[in-house]
Formats: sequence, structure tokens, C-alpha cells
Amino acid sequence: MACCTNLEDFYARVGAAGKIRYYNRVVFLDREGRRSVLEASALPPPLHLAPSFLTLPFLKWKDKRAIGRAMLHIARKGGAGQNSDSKTMLEWLRGEGQTDAAIERVWKSVLVSALDEELDRAGARYGVEVFWKAFLRNRRGFEIGIPTVPLGELYGGCREAIERRGGAVRTRTIVRGLRIESGRVAAAVLDDGAEMAADYFVSALPHELLLELLPAEVVAGEKVFAALRELRSSPITGVHLWLDRVVTEESYLALLDRTTQWIFNKTKLYGASEAGNQYLQLVISASYGLVEKSRQEIVDLCWREVQESLPAARQAQLVKATVVKEVSATFSPAPGCDRLRPGARSPMGNLFLAGDWTATGWPATMEGAVRSGYLAAEAILAQDGRTQRFLRDDLRAEGLARQWEN
Repeated sequence: MACCTNLEDFYARVGAAGKIRYYNRVVFLDREGRRSVLEASALPPPLHLAPSFLTLPFLKWKDKRAIGRAMLHIARKGGAGQNSDSKTMLEWLRGEGQTDAAIERVWKSVLVSALDEELDRAGARYGVEVFWKAFLRNRRGFEIGIPTVPLGELYGGCREAIERRGGAVRTRTIVRGLRIESGRVAAAVLDDGAEMAADYFVSALPHELLLELLPAEVVAGEKVFAALRELRSSPITGVHLWLDRVVTEESYLALLDRTTQWIFNKTKLYGASEAGNQYLQLVISASYGLVEKSRQEIVDLCWREVQESLPAARQAQLVKATVVKEVSATFSPAPGCDRLRPGARSPMGNLFLAGDWTATGWPATMEGAVRSGYLAAEAILAQDGRTQRFLRDDLRAEGLARQWEN
């Protein structure tokens, strides 16, 4: 999203900025097949989305009033939810008098995707911050940026940027462990037994994999590492469908009241032409209900939902399907999880930590991942006696939202 200022900066650094296309509207499809669009008006933030919000057909007036009151509360607090660090998002919403329809069709629709967690598991702090930064604080915050190329092409510039500076990138190189001596990392031990020494080491692994590389006595003896065992994970499932015809002209759609949350029209996004065929990617965050299901069960469920949502798909043939199930895709932003998230400096003097699960101030997002890398780079330079800031500020509060900025 456009509120992800550090991610945008990162793409510019690696030459990928031109491979992201931003969309200033969100298109919803409800179970009745009604199409709704959320887009900005000329009103100043935090009111810029209000006109299109008030026309959404899948909400009744009592739902809209409840949402409006909660949004005003968030705006007046500048995004800081009172006592929100100890509550789940669902508890916070119930306390704000939200209706069942408001919770299911707006709060859940946005936040399960943004946080990769169910509302009764996610901390209210992060849910409140998502709405403040993305929908209330700045006119552009809610805009969605989608790659126009496959991910392999999007991140190719990372390697080039490192090699231009004299660095080297090794792929398919398995690290089996870290050899620790006198409270420092002496070397990374590779799969073939070879060792790589360095002045500084940065781990950007998922937290559970980092623990596997460290000696057991180090994990047990250091509170920072031992606490990571309490940090939970949540799943994401991606479903890729190849059809024999075009069934939608939209670049992307958000589905309501379905297991499938988003449909991305990869054929259109990539500017490809496949002789009338179409490639759709479906995304389901916090996909706990799919973890135990077979690939075929997931494909059948998602294909049925596509056909129910898109009338043209009812005449289409499913040519091929692939399911990518990531059981531990991200860390879970549960209430109180911040006490478990370490900063960039680790107890090992020359080991620095990166990854969206570190203390970035954000939930499990690509923005959080980039922030963690920038913070690690800042920490290394500081230890080397140099001070340099890489972290970018959030989008500025605009309009009426400026008076409530914390």
C-alpha cells in the first residue's frame, strides 16, 4: 500500500519502482454479486473516503454509523488505541459497538489480509494502526501497489545492487549453523562443512529457523532468543488458476463472505496475452481452515467461489491449478507480541537481526521487512562508528487528520 514508505524507497533503490502499478480504488464483490468501489473524494483526510464508503451496498446504515464512530475514534487518537496492546482486535471492535456485519464485511475484510491473522487472535494495536495509516491519515495511504512482473523479476535488482558495490550473492548455499566463540559469531557453517567468517552477520531468516542455527545453550541462556519460542506463526495459502478464457477484466477484486479474499488477474497485471486464456492468483491469509485440507479440496473450494463470484467463469474450463500452502508464513501479531520481538542488535556482538518479526513497529508486512533491514544496516554502521539513517518517515498526516497526529 502507498502508506508503506520504506518499501517504496526500497523498490527505488533496486530499480524496481517502475515495476509497481498503483491503483487508487478497491473493488469489492459481495455474495450477491454486487460490485462496490472504495475511492477517494475531494474531501480532506480523514473524510476523503467517506462519500464512496456511504454508498457501499453491502452495509446497512446501522453498520455504517458504527464504523464511522470507530473511525472517528481512531482518527482523534491519532491511531493510538487505548489499552489496545492487551486486547485482541475483536475485543476492541466489540467495545466500540461494531455490528456483526461491520466486523465481518469491513474490519475482517481489511485486517485479516493486512495482519495475516484472525481478529480474535490479532492485537488491537496493529489493527487500529492499519486503519489510521492506510485509510485515515493521508489521501494516498490506501492505494494498492501491485507488481507488473513476476516476483523473480521484481527482486532481480537486489543482486545487481549488491554486486555493483563489490559484494557477492550465493544462492543454493545451505547454512547449517553458527559457530559462537566468546559471545560472537566466529563463522557460518555451511552444508559441506566449510565455514564463512565475517566482521558482521545479518540473519534475515524466519524466527524459528534462526533458533535452529544457534547452539542450544545460546538459545537457552539468552532471553532474547528464548522468547522467540513464544512468537506464534500464521499461515497463508495461494491458489493459482489457469482458465481457458477471460472471466474478468478487473485487475484485482476483494471478495466478501468467502474463504477466498483476493483475486489477482495476473494476465492483465503482467500485460500478457495468452490467446484468450487467463491466469488468476487467489490469496487467503490466516488460512487455518485450509492447513489440513488436500490440494484438490482447496482447488475445488476456490474454483467454486470464483464461479459463484464471476458469472463468466461458469462457462470456463479450469486448465491447470497449483496450491502454495505456507503453514508458517508470518509471525502472528498477537496482543503483547512486541515484548517478544527483538531489536536489530542481538546478544551476540556481531550478529544483527532482520525480518518482519523483529521490532519494526509494524505487523508482518513487506514494509516491516524492509524496515528491519534498514534498522539492521543502521545498527551495523553505528557499531562501526558511523551514523546514517535509512529509515523513511511515514506519509504525512493531511487535512483534518493533522490536528490529531501523535
